[in-house]
Amino acid sequence: MARPLSAQGSDMTTAYVQLTNPLGAARQFVAGTGSEHHLILDDAAGGTGPKPIELVAVGLAGCTAFDVITVLRQKFYQQVTAYEVRVEADQAERPPQVFVDVRIHHIVKGMAIDPKAIEEAIRLSDEKYCSVGAMLKQAAKFNTTYEVVEEKTAWINPQVEMSA
Repeated sequence: MARPLSAQGSDMTTAYVQLTNPLGAARQFVAGTGSEHHLILDDAAGGTGPKPIELVAVGLAGCTAFDVITVLRQKFYQQVTAYEVRVEADQAERPPQVFVDVRIHHIVKGMAIDPKAIEEAIRLSDEKYCSVGAMLKQAAKFNTTYEVVEEKTAWINPQVEMSA
């Protein structure tokens, strides 16, 4: 395991990457996190793992997803049965190819989901909680949308009695 660059604090995030084959031409790395999770990073030519910039998009999707589902469930008591966040990001044409235009789409499935609750949960994530989004907004324009899919499965709805 790689050593941290400095003394580790409670609010410090750590990560490392190590070239998997130092003598080869490929640019594949094994990545590790301070929480001891590992994954393979690669470029488009190698194709054995995500590119680092793709992980930034995943980080944004995950960051806002954690915020929004927490607010929906714990503050607004919404009956969410499925939830997905999709991120698309356009990059600058020249290096460094930072994100310049980011589209985030939330898909919330459940019973009697209140659109105002979703809008507030997204607003809180956008303005207060999502650290990844806050960093990316330094370089990119954001557009966030959502859709609600009404759950139609009767057995999930506790108010509907099933007859034998």
